[in-house]
Amino acid sequence: MSTLSLAARDSATMLRRNLLHARRYPSLTLNLLLTPIMLLLLFVYIFGNAMSGGAGRSAYIAYIVPGLLLMTIGSTTIGTAVSVSNDMTEGIIARFRTMAIHRPSVLVGHVVGSVIQSVMSVVLVGAVGVAIGFRSTDATVLEWLAAFGLIVLFALALTWIAVGMGLVSPNAEAASNNAMPLILLPLLSSAFVPLDSMPGWFQPIAEYQPFTPAIETLRGLLLGTEIGHNGWLAVAWCLGLAVLGYFWSTSKFDADPK
Repeated sequence: MSTLSLAARDSATMLRRNLLHARRYPSLTLNLLLTPIMLLLLFVYIFGNAMSGGAGRSAYIAYIVPGLLLMTIGSTTIGTAVSVSNDMTEGIIARFRTMAIHRPSVLVGHVVGSVIQSVMSVVLVGAVGVAIGFRSTDATVLEWLAAFGLIVLFALALTWIAVGMGLVSPNAEAASNNAMPLILLPLLSSAFVPLDSMPGWFQPIAEYQPFTPAIETLRGLLLGTEIGHNGWLAVAWCLGLAVLGYFWSTSKFDADPK
């Protein structure tokens, strides 16, 4: 078999392993998934009328759902960091190092499995949003495809960062704490309120971070609002984080254990 065939075979094996782990131990994924769902219900039904500025709860549902979809990705990838850390500390990686397998396939299995779980989680949170009134009637098929592509690209970028966090963490608890910014950053973005409603000193913090341009781009694709420069900013953030996370993760994984 060629090197490429071996890499594909080993990566598929590692992907199957990670999906089986997720199926056998769903509690971590479900616990992380509850956070965006609870925030969605809380902000819509408790704060919806007040946060909408008089436009009504239905208008606020349309505004908040795109941000919570991307927040769901950040929440799901915390589980990836924990899973990678568990593999590193429980000795299975040391076993893999002695086997005749394509070494990067171990990380590829984690990444692809996490992206699949992230997309499934986004679909579930989106279904909850539709159930409580979210509608995207103006989006074309091309815009829906672009929205799906953005979600996958964003999940890929955050997953590589989460893998790196898991590799440098001494245990699962530390990995969960290190990955916490992936779920806190959406709270400091335009996910819940527009940027121009924030204090002037805080607006640059909320604007120049990866979640805000991605949220505004997804919101524009689904609701027809102005995207402007947020589209290329979102793609640039995703590509930059993916490349950074990839090289960080592979360098840490390939380093000789101490």
